[in-house]
Amino acid sequence: MRNPLSKTITTIQPSGIRKFFDIVSEMDDAISLGVGEPDFDTPWHIRDEGIYSLEKGKTFYTSNSGLKELKIEIIKFLERKYGLSYDYMNEIMITVGGSEAIDIAMRAMLDPGDEVLIPQPSYVSYVPCCILANGTPVPIELQAKDQFRLTAKQLEDAITDKTKLLVLPFPNNPTGAIMDKEDLEAIAKIVIEHDLYVLSDEIYSELTYTEGKSHVSIASLPGMKERTIVINGFSKAFAMTGWRLGYACGPKVILDQMLKIHQFAIMCAPTTSQYAAVEAMKNGDKDIEMMREEYNGRRRYLLHRFKEMKLECFEPLGAFYAFPCIKEFNMTSEEFATEFLKNKKVAIVPGTAFGDSGEGYLRVSYAYSLDDLKVALDRLEEFVTELREKKNK
Repeated sequence: MRNPLSKTITTIQPSGIRKFFDIVSEMDDAISLGVGEPDFDTPWHIRDEGIYSLEKGKTFYTSNSGLKELKIEIIKFLERKYGLSYDYMNEIMITVGGSEAIDIAMRAMLDPGDEVLIPQPSYVSYVPCCILANGTPVPIELQAKDQFRLTAKQLEDAITDKTKLLVLPFPNNPTGAIMDKEDLEAIAKIVIEHDLYVLSDEIYSELTYTEGKSHVSIASLPGMKERTIVINGFSKAFAMTGWRLGYACGPKVILDQMLKIHQFAIMCAPTTSQYAAVEAMKNGDKDIEMMREEYNGRRRYLLHRFKEMKLECFEPLGAFYAFPCIKEFNMTSEEFATEFLKNKKVAIVPGTAFGDSGEGYLRVSYAYSLDDLKVALDRLEEFVTELREKKNK
């Protein structure tokens, strides 16, 4: 028989995150710190609005680009939070999660041979989406000495005459790194000089822990709005992962083509989710504050425990992940995570799931209860103590 499969898709590896999640789901008494999903329920007033929309029979398609009321509320939110201004008619669309927005943005923008600069370690979808859009992914290896931020020199060194798009994955999954306004200004200068575009994934924008500072979007800087697609959504800040709702904002010339792909592949995002999201935008600020405060307490606890067990880890200032270094044990990240799961029944994700530059690191999610974190970190302390004892024999 003729091979039924695409050569392109068969070259793409499955997510390294799901591998450990699937294993731990079959183990008794196992704890997972591997999945980036809030342990909070979606706030009741948001769920209630979704239920009310069902009771009222609001179960029909919305427009392809999304519910008008939702788009207007998102634009108000972005203006209030980040100083961004968009036209709800032409510069925003509602997607099935932020992941769909990443996919269709790349498909709308890339031609064969176009290079996409992808700072790594970073979210697992960027490289596959680039390949599926016929682009050429070009990883930029971020460094712990730079707090896993993208530097202007790294960006400049990676640009060629084929470079078209830069992915900006901050606040970052898996490292928890952020980019300050000064960092972004240096990046924006180079982007403009080289006539590039930016896909700014800001799904964790509400989860930053810098005292007196809030997230800055590169799209808010002079000359960058017309060059930037801002990706965001409801999964992380509002604990709405299963509602599958995201959005993209950007220049009309790009959004028009993204919407075309969305029309043929999706039609529209889930209607019930959109009505619930209107309530989140209008009245969800206190929910975000509560969850962010809880995450920050877990973050501080995690860093305290790493320091106690002498496990090197730079301070993450965004998202809900820590990225400790395990190079002292002379094990690959995959070996460490596998042995830890086998011997101590705790799942964490090897850093290499997020790119080759993640070798020697682990992603530990603190989107879990403090009780689970305490048990898991007790087991981690036991494990690293045993490894050090073996090494010193």
